[in-house]
Formats: sequence, C-alpha cells, structure tokens
Amino acid sequence: MASQVMRITLKAYDHKLIDQAAKAIIDAVKNTGVKVSGPVPMPTKVEKVTILRAVHKYKDSREQFEQRTHKRLIDITSPNQKTIDALRKMDVSAGVYIDMKMR
Repeated sequence: MASQVMRITLKAYDHKLIDQAAKAIIDAVKNTGVKVSGPVPMPTKVEKVTILRAVHKYKDSREQFEQRTHKRLIDITSPNQKTIDALRKMDVSAGVYIDMKMR
C-alpha cells in the first residue's frame, strides 16, 4: 500500500507573503516529525490588460496593467493527526490562498 501524500498549494499576488507562508508551513510540519518536500515554485501567471486613456480622439494613448499570481507547491509525506492539527491552528497572512488535498 502506498503512503498518503498531502499536497498544499499556495497562491498569492505578493511573492514575499507567499514565501513567508511557505516557510511557516514547513517549520510547523517539520516540528511534528514528518517528511516535507518543497516549496516548489510554479510558473507565475501574468494577466495583462490594455485600456484606452481617452475614449474618442486619442486612440494611440493607452495604459497597460498587469496582475501576477505566484504559486508554491508543498508535499507532505504520510501526515499524521498531529501534523493536521498543527496546520489547522496556523495563522497565515490574509493575502495567501491555501488549498490542501490528500492523494
């Protein structure tokens, strides 16, 4: 029987916040004595939007905005109840989205 793996995916717009959250998660999990792999940086998703500055006359005058979504991946090999409790009690910054799945 293969051991279970908990996969944690982190997403944020600020790379400093996501790195702090990943470090906090890894420290909390290592304190419980479970093996951790990661954080693995995934490709950054860049969404660009171009907007006309003036609606009628000045068509060549435009502004561009972009939004970057940074992602990190952490795998926890065979987590126990102590590990799950440590992850649930953890406080992370408001700008970080966390998704946990068992595989």
